[in-house]
Amino acid sequence: MKNNIRVERAIKNMTQAELAEKVKVSRQTINSIESNKYIPSTVLALKIAKVFGKPLEEIFMLESKDMK
Repeated sequence: MKNNIRVERAIKNMTQAELAEKVKVSRQTINSIESNKYIPSTVLALKIAKVFGKPLEEIFMLESKDMK
């Protein structure tokens, strides 16, 4: 799964720590998600999308390997 969190944070001039605080996780969790080392829960993914005011599919995208 890919994501645009880093891009969306840059658009909103938001740090990882600020996003983490808004969605009630650690900065390290946001870093791991951005680095594709951790796939967030559905609830966390929805919270992140809500912070950016975008549909979930504009923040998180399935890759072809995820479809197998």
